[in-house]
Amino acid sequence: MAKQNVAEQFVDILTRAGVERLYGVVGDSLNPVVDAVRRHSGIEWVHVRHEETAAFAAGAEAQITGKLTACAGSCGPGNLHLINGLYDAHRSMAPVLALASQIPSSEIGLGFFQETHPDQLFRECSHYSELISSPKQMPRLLQTAIQHAVGQGGVSVVSLPGDIADEPAPEKAAETALVTSRPTVRPGDEEIDRLVRMIDDADRVTLFCGSGTAGAHTEVMEFAGKIKSPVGHALRGKEWIQYDNPFDVGMSGLLGYGAAYEATHECDLLILIGTDFPYTAFLPDDVKIAQIDVRPENLGRRSKLDLAVWGDARETLRCLTPRVKEKKNRRFLDRMLKKHADALEGVVKAYTRKVDKHVPIHPEYVAAVLDDMADDDAVFTVDTGMCNVWAARYISPNGRRRIIGSFSHGSMANALPMAIGAQFTDRHRQVVSMSGDGGFTMLMGDFLTLVQHDLPVKVVLFNNSSLGMVELEMLVAGLPSHGVANKNPDFAAVAEACGAFGVRVEKPKDLAGALKAAFKHKGPALVDVVTDPNALSIPPKISADMVTGFALSASKIVLDGGVGRMVQLARSNLRNVPRP
Repeated sequence: MAKQNVAEQFVDILTRAGVERLYGVVGDSLNPVVDAVRRHSGIEWVHVRHEETAAFAAGAEAQITGKLTACAGSCGPGNLHLINGLYDAHRSMAPVLALASQIPSSEIGLGFFQETHPDQLFRECSHYSELISSPKQMPRLLQTAIQHAVGQGGVSVVSLPGDIADEPAPEKAAETALVTSRPTVRPGDEEIDRLVRMIDDADRVTLFCGSGTAGAHTEVMEFAGKIKSPVGHALRGKEWIQYDNPFDVGMSGLLGYGAAYEATHECDLLILIGTDFPYTAFLPDDVKIAQIDVRPENLGRRSKLDLAVWGDARETLRCLTPRVKEKKNRRFLDRMLKKHADALEGVVKAYTRKVDKHVPIHPEYVAAVLDDMADDDAVFTVDTGMCNVWAARYISPNGRRRIIGSFSHGSMANALPMAIGAQFTDRHRQVVSMSGDGGFTMLMGDFLTLVQHDLPVKVVLFNNSSLGMVELEMLVAGLPSHGVANKNPDFAAVAEACGAFGVRVEKPKDLAGALKAAFKHKGPALVDVVTDPNALSIPPKISADMVTGFALSASKIVLDGGVGRMVQLARSNLRNVPRP
């Protein structure tokens, strides 16, 4: 048997850790690793057109599967392109191993061509970032990087000079066991007992849930039912909490709707579960707050806590629910359910006037039709900006669908690359990229990646020829919109030129047929929907001093638009309210 080189050993360790694909763009310093992948039956090289796409795709695959994924960039500019997607993966707690190839080891520190120091550059967006400077170091260093990414949930970066990758691997390199999944974390009995006392002493309890409630839907519903609590959620908690939820009062934050804001402010105990919700202006400062989170560093960094509980949501609730006293009084819950339904009724009335005849097409209408026509187990990847609004308000989770986006990092151009990673996990599962024209054109070259790998991703392009969210921020701040207009091509024609299916929709009556044709097409497809850039009406009470970056920080109602099927859910939940 021929002796391995370091690159081959590197690839062997990745496959032992469960990595099935390495997303990247080839380059000279990466050649030994790419060649090792070519010759290894257990891993696939996924050639993309931009390294940022590679990182986003790896992060999406990790979020869909929960397993370690990997991406790679060549030395200098190549691996620097990874950084934005890695920031997103890290903030989403997606376990990703990034290979940052490096210049020849003998030239490091001497101003060589394309020299950077990736082991330093990636430290802020990773749990671990180190340089391999010797073949003997590689197996243990890579193992350590994998353990950080999987164990802590996030990114690890390994910098590997091309010359070292091509050197002979050390003989009898340690093949120790690798951690490939995270354990549950149970709080101590003292914290559980303190939380039980707080709940039993409170008359009105509200739960506010985030992505940390993944896999804990049953436990959250059982807990809320026992203590008669309204349940609100952050955007990243939507897919895990909104469905089959008789206690639902909507979402808080910039994209919020319903009675979530009121429920979190009118209770006398707010319990934050698995959420690192960043918009502190939407959180109360005059009620007791307890927080449950698997990451101790998240506890109390958004609001002043009366109790911090370190534990994952499901295990904590399994310990907690049997110990609390069942509450008999559900007046607070019923009042919030009524407020929620009334709030949703109001915004629907503002949206539904002749929407199926309006030209340019209302983007709300596009999202509503898409929600009706998409598969029950579809994966939706969502661009940052106005597509976040439409996904938050119209895409209906059901426990089988997935809705992922750059919800913590807030990057543009994420939807198409994430769709690539999501589709690679299952070529037969429907994957829909809800792309804005601004985000799509940023990394439009990777539409060719869909064609090259024959990935049946369906891109639904909300084409309003504008950076809509930025324009909204300007208008709310009292500024004239400037620099937000996009001069766009016929994107359907572009898709056809690339070798994919493309269709352009300018009238509402043509939308359903176009989506049906795209979904029926076996390969990649793009539906270019020309939408109304003036679809938003801004509430009159929003003032310039409410704008802080992406957040309209002090507002409880931000966008006056529809909410799709959530109205029906709210109405059905009202049936649980006892009639006098």
